Amino acid sequence: MTEQLAIWWKEVQQILGQQVWILQVFIVILATMITSYVAKRVLDRLEERASKTRIIWDDALIRSARRPARMLVWVIGLLWAGEIVYQVSQEPIFSFIDPARKVSTIVLVAWFLVSATKEIEVGFSDPGMVKSPMDKTTALALGNLVRVSLVITAALVILQSLGFSISGVLAFGGIGGIAVGFAAKDLLANFFGGLMIFLDRPFAVGDWIKSPDKEIEGTVEHIGWRLTIIRTFDKRPLYVPNSVFSSISVENPSRMTNRRIYETIGVRYDDVGVMARIVEDVKTMLQQHEAIDTRQTMIVNFNAFNASSVDFFVYTFTKTTDWIEYHGIKQDVLLKIHQVIDSHGAEIAFPTRTLHLASAPELAGLASESQS
Repeated sequence: MTEQLAIWWKEVQQILGQQVWILQVFIVILATMITSYVAKRVLDRLEERASKTRIIWDDALIRSARRPARMLVWVIGLLWAGEIVYQVSQEPIFSFIDPARKVSTIVLVAWFLVSATKEIEVGFSDPGMVKSPMDKTTALALGNLVRVSLVITAALVILQSLGFSISGVLAFGGIGGIAVGFAAKDLLANFFGGLMIFLDRPFAVGDWIKSPDKEIEGTVEHIGWRLTIIRTFDKRPLYVPNSVFSSISVENPSRMTNRRIYETIGVRYDDVGVMARIVEDVKTMLQQHEAIDTRQTMIVNFNAFNASSVDFFVYTFTKTTDWIEYHGIKQDVLLKIHQVIDSHGAEIAFPTRTLHLASAPELAGLASESQS
């Protein structure tokens, strides 16, 4: 069989003559395509098996290797084909093959590692993957730090492989860092602002924040090294440079312990006689309500003689901090307050005016004077 292949190859060489390199390039490209397809199928099968386990590492490594692995196959194949052409033509343009092989290998390895850190970051912050998920903000900070380190290391290795002196590059970076610092002071301010967010932790991904100093309110979606993405309540993305947070006050309602119910209710002046009993019954109702936190401040008191009502106010806190659940509890409390008022034969007041008319004799006298 081997002898027959050798004879066949000699016959092909005789037919093609000096153009046999074309067939060689074709075979290399064809083999590259087949290998890339086989690699895709193998990685698909491995990813399918890895998805059935709760181990983070296998999923992260396989997903991260998909594109770099196939790209590596194509890089090897194309550079191999380029070497075949170079041996025939000796064109200077093909002298880049060896440096390109080194650079592409470093870039693909760095690509794989950066992708792996991203997948691991997502896995460690996913409650479905680990029993004690890491805080998203902490995972993001650590992931960004690792990725920046990988990119810088890959860049230095590439420069070294191309013949540049790393010590010279670092020396130039030290001198040029001053000029870059002045030119990119806003960028550096945002970087250190992001660093302060990661260290001080005034908010995290998923928190609802607002600022009384600027028109900033919404849910934090992403905290980067340069800016923070906030999704406003009308679903618009708001991109805030991190340096802004060093000069403004930020409220974090997501970290509140309770939600407050603070309402003023007015009843008619005719019902002022039962005000004390109404206030007492409303306070008893709140103390017995299962959704009200009785450990917090609770005030129910007659408060004011108003223009068309006598007012008492309710000041209490719910156990929940959930926005939707809170409004359901508040609705229930207000309806029960109405029931208490109604049970005492009283009514909730609304704006009214009383018109006092003069007595009838005085009106008659006024009428006779006007006729005369």
